Amino acid sequence: MTHQLFLGDASAVAGAVAGGVLLLEGDEGRHAATVVRVRPGERYLVADGAGRCVLCKAEQVDRTWVRGRVVEVTDEPAPQPRLVLVQALAKGDRDEQAIEAATELGVDEVVPWQAERSVVVWRGERAAKSLAKWAAVVARATKQSRRARMPLTTAAVDLRALVARVQAAALTVVLHEEAVERLAGLDLPADGDVLVVVGPEGGISPRELEALTAAGGRPVRLGTAILRSSSAGPAALAVINAATRWR
Repeated sequence: MTHQLFLGDASAVAGAVAGGVLLLEGDEGRHAATVVRVRPGERYLVADGAGRCVLCKAEQVDRTWVRGRVVEVTDEPAPQPRLVLVQALAKGDRDEQAIEAATELGVDEVVPWQAERSVVVWRGERAAKSLAKWAAVVARATKQSRRARMPLTTAAVDLRALVARVQAAALTVVLHEEAVERLAGLDLPADGDVLVVVGPEGGISPRELEALTAAGGRPVRLGTAILRSSSAGPAALAVINAATRWR
């Protein structure tokens, strides 16, 4: 069984060296001590969310912190290509289900998209709270999947901002049920940003599809079945991983 992973203070993790001491405190230290119940002698991982991961052996445990002896320090290089999920806002928790699974599948950034047909609308205080909730979902999934790198959680974009991202990307695939081209048959770039755009329950509007295609996006389909907004993105990421990172 792999060791439990916690997200530590970036500066503390950056300064960790084998044989030294690393203090896990704050919310993560409290969680380790009182929820996970790490005990002296147990080993666990502390990551900075940016690729550095520290294997520790607990020496002292209090209610709000765990002090561990550093056993090993590893630095995980940034994977290529860089995978970005552009997830349209969806009702219920379907968009949160999508970004949770995407995080487990190695996505590097999740971008909320305020699509024309999104029933949910992020504005003002609700936007800030909703984005914070997305960030919390991503953090939990990062720890569950034992990732040293935590995906970025970007502020919501409208169509204009999304078009700019598409123009700057190495490749953008727009999942669409009427597309002829299949994702599995595409030639994928070895590096740069690969955007996966997923529409809301009502689908991507003709105006949006036209704008994204004009900016360089490629409408594709996964297969014959129509997937939910919560499952389409993760399925596409799995296909891309199989052709790039998982080979």
